[in-house]
Parts: sequence; C-alpha cells; structure tokens
Amino acid sequence: MADFYQILGVTRDADADTLKRAYRKLARQYHPDVNKEPGAEDKFKEIGKAYEALSDPETRARYDQFGEAGLGGAAGMPDMGDMGGFADLFETFFNGFGGQNPQGGRTQRRGPQQGDDLRYDLNVDFKDAVFGQQREIKIPHLETCEVCRGTGAKPGTGPKTCSTCGGSGQVRRATRTPFGNFTQVAECPSCNGAGQIIADPCVTCGGNGVKQVRKKLRINIPAGVDTGTKLRVSGEGNVGLKGGPPGDLYVFIKVKNDSKLKRDGVTIYSEIAVSYLQAILGDTVKITTLDGDVNLKIPSGTQPNTTLSLENKGVPRLGNPVARGNHEVLVKVKLPTRVTDAERELLEGLASQYSDKNINSSSGLFSKLFGKES
Repeated sequence: MADFYQILGVTRDADADTLKRAYRKLARQYHPDVNKEPGAEDKFKEIGKAYEALSDPETRARYDQFGEAGLGGAAGMPDMGDMGGFADLFETFFNGFGGQNPQGGRTQRRGPQQGDDLRYDLNVDFKDAVFGQQREIKIPHLETCEVCRGTGAKPGTGPKTCSTCGGSGQVRRATRTPFGNFTQVAECPSCNGAGQIIADPCVTCGGNGVKQVRKKLRINIPAGVDTGTKLRVSGEGNVGLKGGPPGDLYVFIKVKNDSKLKRDGVTIYSEIAVSYLQAILGDTVKITTLDGDVNLKIPSGTQPNTTLSLENKGVPRLGNPVARGNHEVLVKVKLPTRVTDAERELLEGLASQYSDKNINSSSGLFSKLFGKES
C-alpha cells in the first residue's frame, strides 16, 4: 500500500499546517474538474484519503503505529464512493478565494441578492444648511454590466452546470461511525451553492455581472440640516445581483462653521460690541443675521452681557421650514481705558449730580452705571 506521507509529499514529522498546505496544493492539481488526464480522479481520491487519515491526531497515531490496517472501521472515515466527503474538505480550503472555484471560472450565488448600501460624506456651507439647497454629487457605485446584462458570462455563452454538485448547489458527505451512518449536507464549494459555473467570464466585468461607474446625482438638502444629519436616497446604492433590489445611498452632512454666527439647534448666537455711551443712552446698530444685515435697537441703560432676542431669525426646523428659531445677540459694552481731560471734566460734572446720594467721584459714577469700579 502507498504511504500516506509519500502521497502528500511530506515527512512523517510534518505539522498540521504543512499537511494542510500539501493537501490543498495536490487537491487543486488533481481535482476532476481541473485535471482531465486519465487517473486524475483516482489520484484525487487517494490524496483525500491520505489527508483524512493524517489530519486527525488520533487517526494519525493509529496509522503511524499500525499502518493503514489500523484504520479499519475507524470512526470518521468517509465512504470513499461518495465524493461529498472530499467536496466538504474543499469547502474548508477554497472558501476564501474571492468567489473563484477550482474550475477556473467565476461562481454565481443562487437567487437575487440585495445590493449594498453606500455612504457619502458631504460638506455643506453654513447658510446652505440653514435654508437648504440642491447639490450635484458624483458617487462611485456598482451598476449592472451592459455587455453581459448581469449574467457575468461572455456574450454568446452562459453558465454551465457545476459538475461537483450536478447543479444542486449542495454536496453530501457520508460518514460511518460506531452509531451508524450519517450524511452531512453542505454548500457546494465549487459553485458556492449556485449550481452553476461561468466557464467563460465577461471580459468587461470579469464575470461579476456588475461594474463600478461614477454616477451624477442631484440631491435635495432640506432646510435645517445640521452636522450629523443623515439623508437617505432610495435605490442609489450598489445594484443587486441576479435581479436583486439595489441598496440605498446615505448622505452624511457636515456643516462648515461661520465666522460671525454660531448655531445650537435652531438657535443662532452672535455678539455685538457697543460703547458705554450707547449702552447708557441707547442706540440702533446694524448686525449680521441669516437674512442679511438688520437694525437692532439697543435700549437705553443696557447692561453689559445683556442678551437681546430677534424672534424668527434663527434656523428653520427640519421638516417644518416655516417655523424658525430665534437669534440671540449678546451685547458687550466697551469701557474706555483712557479718557481725555475734556471727557473727564464732563464725567466728573455728571458725577457731581449724584453727590446727594454719596456718589461724588467718577469711580462712583462708573459703579452706578456698570455695577463695578472703574
């Protein structure tokens, strides 16, 4: 009888990884769907039998001690007349080859498949996010190949029935145990359960049935969006395979900052600096809002850090653009660090008017007006 180690081309002290690599290489070389030479199928079975025995530590120990005679009736040995046992092993080693199969073509999954969703990050200007806009974007996504019309096969050809599973998409593995015979059913590793194999793939899409293109889309950005807002564009993700529905496109919004206006939800915040005389006497000043420059009335006697509110001058509510938030204006009062002699004379004259209230200095005047010492 042939030595199992010689069949796999390894030494008797080979570890599990070495056995696995040797088996995978030989199994691919002698698989009946790849190698049509006489005797290839028998060699393939012989390789599978050797690996089946040596890959299990207990079975390998019996083989090392007694040879092949020590394997008679051992649990876990497959029925050699059933190719399912070897197909099950192929599933282990060929599952990660990107859809390739031992026959050299591409495989097709059975039935329609939902297309993948896509994400697109979009930067939006501050005011465009507030009032909304339409934007044209370009997205790379998968579309059905126009040459093969999604079949993945070269024009004039078509998928062929998988010879491993006979088109069923499944393989069976029969195992004899002390408790009886058991049959395991698994997805065919050659066609990945499709039952068909594309022997002559479409050169345009490489047998995938889809190809990546850059598509122009015009999307509507509603008024009131903010950083983190997610817009869903139905049906603009990757196309589904085998007639499956396409995925969706999700647009994630990131809003740029504005140099003068700050936003928190639907409320806009800004600051205005006025002189102490404007705060005392009152005035009308021009400020920047979302709607452009407007006049803001500063009431007489306005205290530092007072907040003045402009109603309905804020951000439209998302989904209800008629309703808007407010614009809150923080008033900063600028106090002079130096005054001229003429200004000091006027201020001291004004301060003297408060002498009957124990306020008889310029510092008392500032305290009265601003609530702190100058």
